[in-house]
Amino acid sequence: LAAVAAARAVGYVNAGTIEFLLSEDGSFYFLEMNTRLQVEHPVTEEAFGIDLVALQLSIAEGHPLPEGLPTSPSAHAIEARVYAEDADAGFLPQTGTVLAYRAPSGPGIRVDSGIESGSTVSIHYDPMLAKIIARGATRDEARRRLVEALRETVILGVTTNVSYLRRVLLMDTVAAGEFDTGTLERIELAPVPPPPDAVFTEAARLLAKPEGFDGRAAGPAHPDPFTTSAFRVLA
Repeated sequence: LAAVAAARAVGYVNAGTIEFLLSEDGSFYFLEMNTRLQVEHPVTEEAFGIDLVALQLSIAEGHPLPEGLPTSPSAHAIEARVYAEDADAGFLPQTGTVLAYRAPSGPGIRVDSGIESGSTVSIHYDPMLAKIIARGATRDEARRRLVEALRETVILGVTTNVSYLRRVLLMDTVAAGEFDTGTLERIELAPVPPPPDAVFTEAARLLAKPEGFDGRAAGPAHPDPFTTSAFRVLA
């Protein structure tokens, strides 16, 4: 209601985003308004079962909003932003060539990505590589699906934050929904386990002959079979 009131107050027509900060006592504070869709718009789409991009284009063409749009969510959704960055080095952006890329799949999983095997990650663009969104009947189902989706994500050749995202989602405070904007500054995450030798073997093979990657080099037993920290030694 507050977002609608703000949009009406400035005469804004079309899809947009208004951000608030929520305190523990239920008070909320206006942060900013964006006259566009945000990076997190898939969360709204998955939770409400709507297509915000199609609605935005329709409104821009002068059409009214269709009748019967949902006003409350029918599911829970969580999004992870996969970046080419080194979480262990102050989240510094990384560059390189994506030698192998395998997106996750499964019930409730959506991937918005613009990369493929062979893509170049340069200094000229934002280092975000993909958005992985998980939908579930409950928040915890969505969280667990996202954890599994990140485990299945394979990006070789460029250091990413995939392992970091998994560690955050596995934190007890995040699982319980008891976190805030300062949580990660107060808690030290467990270190990433070293990758198995099979990851180094596969990475070396890709350096010599990138084609033919089948995504099964390390086997399913290792918790992070394709952690990109292994590839730093070879790149």
